[in-house]
Formats: sequence, structure tokens, C-alpha cells
Amino acid sequence: MMSWLLTPVRRLLRPKGLQIVQGPQGDAQTRDRIILVMIGVVAVFSIIQLRLVYLANVDGSRGTIRQQGDLGLTAARPRILDRNGEVLALDIEVQSLFAEPRLIDNPDETYEALVTVLPDLDFDTTMRRLRSDLGFAWIKREITPRQQADILALGLPGIDFRPETKRHYPAGNAASHVLGHTNIDNRGIAGFEKHLDDTWLRELHASGFQIGSDLQPVQLALDLRVQHFVRKALAAAMERYRAIAAAGVVLDAHTGEIVAMSSLPDYNPNDPVDALKPDRLNRMSAGVYEMGSTFKTFTTAMALDSGKVDLRSKFDARKPIIIGRRPINDFHGKKRILSVPEVFIYSSNIGTAKMTEAVGIPAQQEFLTRIGLLSKMEGLELPEIATPQQPREWRKVHSITISFGHGVSTTPLQTAVAAAALVNGGKLIPPTLQPRGRSEADALAKQVMQRETSDIMRYLMRLNVLKGSGRRAEVPGFLVGGKTGTAEKVVNGRYSNEKRFNAFLAAFPVTDPRYVVLVILDEPKPEEGQRYATAGLNTAPVVGEIIERAAPLLGVEPDFRVRDTAILSSYRR
Repeated sequence: MMSWLLTPVRRLLRPKGLQIVQGPQGDAQTRDRIILVMIGVVAVFSIIQLRLVYLANVDGSRGTIRQQGDLGLTAARPRILDRNGEVLALDIEVQSLFAEPRLIDNPDETYEALVTVLPDLDFDTTMRRLRSDLGFAWIKREITPRQQADILALGLPGIDFRPETKRHYPAGNAASHVLGHTNIDNRGIAGFEKHLDDTWLRELHASGFQIGSDLQPVQLALDLRVQHFVRKALAAAMERYRAIAAAGVVLDAHTGEIVAMSSLPDYNPNDPVDALKPDRLNRMSAGVYEMGSTFKTFTTAMALDSGKVDLRSKFDARKPIIIGRRPINDFHGKKRILSVPEVFIYSSNIGTAKMTEAVGIPAQQEFLTRIGLLSKMEGLELPEIATPQQPREWRKVHSITISFGHGVSTTPLQTAVAAAALVNGGKLIPPTLQPRGRSEADALAKQVMQRETSDIMRYLMRLNVLKGSGRRAEVPGFLVGGKTGTAEKVVNGRYSNEKRFNAFLAAFPVTDPRYVVLVILDEPKPEEGQRYATAGLNTAPVVGEIIERAAPLLGVEPDFRVRDTAILSSYRR
């Protein structure tokens, strides 16, 4: 009766080349029983093996305790340190609450007990999980030690804890837009944290290596002390001038290292519930703005570098320039012929526009592209980078308005990077959040203007702080040079006389600039007794405060020996 099953088995058991001699009937029956037992044993072990494979590969919603518990361990991340070794981000172990619903006899009583410790547990979600036939279900991720102790005291069957890894940022809000944050599974989803995942950490986790072990720390060029000063100065300025936002950066002019960068309003990366609010974007790299008169710095450098303009050149600023029906005027017009230094320190729109006309539209567009103001930044270790906006076709009206900072929108960080090239000898160096030496920076640098042009721009920027709109940025001993920018914001397609975007772009010390500082204020209001909220009245003093406090920490010693008259006569042209 079982011959259909036993015959192929007998053939498998028969040695090759041998004949089976049929014996008595009893021997054959014994042999068949042995074969049947062997088949049964193999079948049982096969079923067990298939069940184990099933459990190991079951999806997350019906996963095993071990599988779900490993989620936290696979997300181990390296510590992030500032340039001085201060910890900016690290992993800490937290406990998370889970249930084994198959072991819970009374889900209602279990929920009622848990809610005495965790009153925010959602009833519908929790009960659906407790009543399921799952082998594992999360109840509450990342609970406190006190909550864990209280739940343990309840003695609930089918309720247990698993250790997970959570990211912690000791400095809180101080560098939130630089560091970014992680999600509940400890995966980087913003800022430098996301950069780590995108470049190597996600792949490392996927490979199964470094699970639950320490990774080598990652160091940033950020100086946490300077970062605190910048953020504090911006917060005070926002309050004093009733601005809707503020941002600032301190950039090493010779290496491209970002020493400090802050944007307000910000958020707490330890509890990033506000991170996605529209006003929480990183304005330094992810926002594009018309930078106003700070752009005149680049227009002046362009004109000088072209060879068609020098410091002896003069421009007639007695009458406005008429474009269509709109006249181009000076805010504080001198109504006379101006030299190039006068065009710069008086921030003359008319004189700047005429310098641009002397160079031409193609050369203007090429120069602004060459110094990195019209293209998206590449290589910066942040995912939040905006693309500059420019006219599709550059006509005369565009060329003129762009010359004094309207009609082109770029990121403030790109403005600071381009300014570094203006003062460091003409080298455009890509910015970085990680430490970089001068030799490495020089290898990456592109010579975008003549060194002589850079020397003259340092002189003009210093002159503007001494005699122009940047007086309030002066810090004795540190030889600050800079340029203000007060831009009218576009509201409903038209420029508003009431809403402004202010900036001050600075470098120090101008004899051999080591750092570039840029501060912006979005929609500042005039103080009592002031008619306008100009950059010279608000952003310039904020830059001065940052330099005064940060310079000693960065190793820049004040020098009271250098006389400004000597500096002003030291350029050669």
C-alpha cells in the first residue's frame, strides 16, 4: 500500500552498483518501518526550519521581538565635535516600551494601567495594537527612567522594554541649523546629520557593520563659543529692532571654514517639533534674497578688475537714471560728480549703475557667475541649499538694478563666500563645515580676480567703515572693513517702502583679513527717533559686537599701532 512512497526511497538508499537481495517478508516490513520513521523525522525538522525562516523574515508590523529591538542598535551614530573638541551631538541610550499582544489576556486592563503612567497614550491606536495577534508592537518610544520604573511596578504581563539609541545635542538650539537632527529611529533627516547618512552612514548601517559599537568622532570647523556669541547677538538684534528673522555667519577667509553660522528663529534638535515650520528655515544657505547695496561691493570689484575703471575714474551722479518710467536715484544723493571711493562710501546707485555700463552686460553676468553668486553652491555638507534666481534674459534695466542689489537673489552664505575672495587676494574657496588647512584650501581655490583688485577692495571697505555707512561696525584695534545693504522687499510683485532686508558684510583685519562676517535682519523696524531702519543703524553694530567678542577667541589680537592714514595710502594703482 505504501509502495508508491517506499519505492523511490529504497532506490535512494540503494548503494550504486549493488543489487538488493529480497529476504523474508518480516525483514522487508522492518526496513519499511525504519524508512517511514526517517521520513517523519525529516518532515518535522523541515517544518521547524520553515517556521524559523518565516519568523526571521516577517515584516515590521508582525516582527519578532529581536527584530524590532534591533532597530535602535543599527542606528548608532558617531559623536560630532566642534573644532576644540566640545561635544555637539552624541548617542544616548533610552528605553522604549513594547508589548507582546499574544501574551496579554486582558488588553483593556493593560491599557488602563499603562495610561496611569503615560496619560498621552492614544486609546484607539494602543488598543488596536494590544488586541492584535502580533508577536511585537511598539507602545511608546523613548520613555523616561521614572516612567520605566513606574511601569515595572505595575507588573503587567506581555509588557517589556527595549534599549534604543537616541541623539542628544548638549548645546540645544545653539547650532540647530548646522547640525540638523534625527528621527525617532536615529536616522539623520536634516543638516549635517543628514549629510552623514547620505554620504556613508546609511550605507554602513545597511551593511550590518558597527551595530551597537562606537564610531570614530566627526569634527566640525564650528567653534561653539563663537556660535553662542553669534546666536546671542542675533537674538538681541531681533528683539531690539523687532525683526521677523535674523542670521549670521563667521567664515575663515583663507580656508572657507564656517566657524559659526546661525539663523533665527531656530528650534531645539532634542525636540524638533518646530523644525518644519516655514520660518525655521536656515536663511544662510536655504533662503535666497536680494542683498541690496552689499552687491555694490561686487559691482565695484568687477569694474576695477575689468581694467576699464580705476580709483581715479569719476561718474556723474547729478541726475537720476531714467529706465522706462522709473527714475534711479540715490538714497542720500550728493548731486555731483563722484570718484570711485565716493561712489562706494556714499553707496551711490547712479554711480554704481554707470560703472556697470562701462563694463557691459555680458562681462557683468560672467563676473557674478565667476565669483559664485549665480550658481548653486556645490560641496557644502548641508542638504538645505537654495539655488540663486536671476532674470532669464539680462536687459539694460536688469543690469542696472542688479548692479546695486535688486533683480538677483542669492543666498547670504554665497555672498559671504564671494566676499572672502574680494579680500583674500582674489581666491574663491568653497565653504566647508569640516576642518580644512590652508594648503588643502589653496588646492581647491580658483583665482577669480587680480590680487591688486583685492587690495583695492580691502581699502574701500575700510574707508566705508571710517567715513561711510559702516561706522557703527568699527571695533578699535581690529581694523574692520565692510559694506551695508538695505534692500526693499518685494511684496505682491512690487517693492515695498516699509519692509526691508538689511545686511552688513565685513572683513577683519583689513590689513590681512582672516575672517568674513555677514549679518542679515529681515524686516527690522526703526527705533524711536529714527525715520528709517537702515543697515548702518542695525546690522552694522551687530557685526561690530560679534567681532569684538569673537576675535580674541579666534586668536586675532588687536593692533593699535597701525594708523588708518597709513592704510589708506598703502594701496598702489
